[in-house]
Amino acid sequence: MGEARTAVVAGIRQVYRIAGEGPVCLVHSGGPGVHPEYLRIPGLERGLTLVYLDPVGSGDSDLLTDGDYSVSRYARFAEAVLDDIGAPTGYFLGHSHGGFVALQFGLDHPDRLDGLILYDTAPANGRRERETATKEMASFVQRWADRPEAVEAGRMWDAVNLSRTMEVTDDESFGRYINGILPAYFADYRKTVERLGELALVVIHDPNRLPVSWDVRDRLGTINVPTLVIVGTYDFICPPRLAYEMHAAMPNARLCELRESGHFGHIEQADEFASAVLDFIHDQETGNRK
Repeated sequence: MGEARTAVVAGIRQVYRIAGEGPVCLVHSGGPGVHPEYLRIPGLERGLTLVYLDPVGSGDSDLLTDGDYSVSRYARFAEAVLDDIGAPTGYFLGHSHGGFVALQFGLDHPDRLDGLILYDTAPANGRRERETATKEMASFVQRWADRPEAVEAGRMWDAVNLSRTMEVTDDESFGRYINGILPAYFADYRKTVERLGELALVVIHDPNRLPVSWDVRDRLGTINVPTLVIVGTYDFICPPRLAYEMHAAMPNARLCELRESGHFGHIEQADEFASAVLDFIHDQETGNRK
């Protein structure tokens, strides 16, 4: 990944890095508060100029002193990066929470988009989505009931989200929680670890971060840019049903389901993920927009 660059918005530093060659594509990781390094995608760098964002409140970017991490505000910082590199338009690949930002960008700044890649994400974030994730987590634990790391992931999820016996108050407790539930984000965590080695996410906890409830389901039909929706069959946090809802509601969308992936298809099925994205980009660039 290239060296860090910085766009400044109202005195706030938004750090980003550029790698690859081809059409410009912003890459917005999930979290929020998770270091974006996990979303490095070398397989796309052979066909795209990837502009990897360190979303505010994570990586090397600044925290927001007022705690207002609204999805529209994230979208504004992404637009500032396009301005900073002198790109009138670009594609936008958003993963998980980054997909919220991509959808919001499509609503707030449609004239700056060549296309959207909505990767393991959802059109809303609130109590209903948390309840769905809780049920999906229970299904994950049942599927791998003989694996201690799966049972522990379920226990950690319940401790934070149901019984409230564990609080996330700082970087350490946030890291312990997110890495404790990490096995649930994969179709087969052990298989991935055997191939790549131990996995761990680096996180930043901003105690000033205000809670955000967000829902654009009733506006999806107004986003008319070419869109690729990617989802892993075993994604517990943004399950396939939500991807199919987005695909059905958006007028210019196609869907790719990765049958052997969870929330991290770019890791579990890297070749298939890259092919889906590059084929989508190729079709837009050559006018084959079926």
